[in-house]
Amino acid sequence: MTMVKTHVSTHELVAGRYRLLDVVHRETNRVSWYGEYVEETGAARPCLVTRIGLPADQGEEKARQAADRVLGMSETMARLCPGRIASVVDAVEEAGSLWTVTEWIDGLPLSQVMEQKGAFGPARAAAIGLQLLDVLEAAHGEGITHGELSPGQVFLRSQGPLVLTGFGLAGATLAPRVAAPSYASPEQARDERIGPAADLWALGAILYTMVEGRPPYRDRDRPEATLKGVDRLPLRAPLRAGPLTATVQGLLRKDSRERLTRTVVRQSLTRVLDDDPHVALPAPRLRRVCAAARQVGPQWSGRAMAAGTALAVVTVAVAALVVTHQLPDSDDASAGGTQARQSASAAAPDDDGGDRGSPAPAPSPTTAPPSPPPTAASPAAPVRPSASASPAAPPSAAATALPRGFRVYRAPEGFSVALPAGWKRLETARGAGHAYRVTFGASGDPRTLAVTYSESAGPDPVAVWRDDVEPNLRKADGFRRIGAIRATTYQGYRAADMEWVFDADGGQQRTFGRGFLLGGGRSFSLRWTTPAEDWDTTADRQALDTFLRTFRPGSAA
Repeated sequence: MTMVKTHVSTHELVAGRYRLLDVVHRETNRVSWYGEYVEETGAARPCLVTRIGLPADQGEEKARQAADRVLGMSETMARLCPGRIASVVDAVEEAGSLWTVTEWIDGLPLSQVMEQKGAFGPARAAAIGLQLLDVLEAAHGEGITHGELSPGQVFLRSQGPLVLTGFGLAGATLAPRVAAPSYASPEQARDERIGPAADLWALGAILYTMVEGRPPYRDRDRPEATLKGVDRLPLRAPLRAGPLTATVQGLLRKDSRERLTRTVVRQSLTRVLDDDPHVALPAPRLRRVCAAARQVGPQWSGRAMAAGTALAVVTVAVAALVVTHQLPDSDDASAGGTQARQSASAAAPDDDGGDRGSPAPAPSPTTAPPSPPPTAASPAAPVRPSASASPAAPPSAAATALPRGFRVYRAPEGFSVALPAGWKRLETARGAGHAYRVTFGASGDPRTLAVTYSESAGPDPVAVWRDDVEPNLRKADGFRRIGAIRATTYQGYRAADMEWVFDADGGQQRTFGRGFLLGGGRSFSLRWTTPAEDWDTTADRQALDTFLRTFRPGSAA
């Protein structure tokens, strides 16, 4: 595949065909976006686009060689480990950057999963570690070193084995030589030649992060300072690793010659897993999964890749679609949760009531913003419902922090979302099967947020709003849809946005709805309703942006 040189701005398509949507993962000199491959017909297919900073003096020929290396390595690894490697299908140079396009991955980056779920138990970490070891063993057997292994390169899927990205990128980035300094080996920190032992160190660092909830060497202000700490500082003793403690410490030995071998690591991880048979494995446990996995190959295939580039990494559902007939008519007739507000005094439990779920501490800002569970147009930038899909500027670290007064609420149903101070559950409606709608608000506050889960959504998110939801909404007084129903991609899933107004409580209310398809008929939607006259106030903008950025579906979804 040829590499073309193009100029890119945040409002243009990369190479004239790849549109950037949401940041998936951010590392030093490397950023990955959920994207879309825009066909000549105007149709868009999901894809994952990664921008890699190149040395300023590298020149076009060296950039071309780096692209060829990435493409060739991806093809080789896909052949060695079918179904375990995200194939790179295109590489594009833009002044100073190498853009790689990767096939669809139906899963979440490990870094994002940990952001949502927190630290893992030793058995679950061991299960993931064994799958990583399978891939590394296949690569090392062919003399291939990953060299850039980090939680951002590991994607966990709800079904099937994990998928690994990033092969061939080692050495392609700007100084300080690696894109994830906290997971670099001491020999990488010293800019020495590396081999398989560097990948084993990274495996140990990932295991450490999974059980401890933080990397063994923290990110500092400058990447060079982080690498200096990796090389010179002693390892912080793991506190929660339990039966994995010896394995983690054995992999994180400064001298590469003293690190545990793959055979010893496999035995240790298998023993931990065997001692906890109840752990939910993220994928089948096979000694040679790479050899036995279903053939995927580097070609476009399946729903994500028909006719061209397509890939996009699946992340968390932040909203999806409502199938209204599953829920009580009274809730839908309100067109935005107004009835829930009217019954708040009767329906809302006390702050410490059991129906409320358990509040979680607000996440703290990090030096590298987490992969988006940001917003639709740009992961950490504010998202207004009428915003276009064109990308915005990269988010700042501060944008990932919660606004003052907000805190994360974890619902018994499994989802979580950050709510303003004083907000709680006002009403919970149950539908057929596992369908439900939870409405949040506060006494005296005219605004509400309704979270709906369904298991009978159709395959077209626009059609769900148009055919299943809107007919019921039209029963409300003064109902009027604002603009067209807009199809979009939200964090890798098919989604659609709809806005409308209606009359209630003696005034006009306005609602923004975002529907998000999880697959298999499952969907979520978020409905934000506020007095129309307050629609563009700073407080309302902040609330909606925060809901979209922080909502996470749980295992119940």
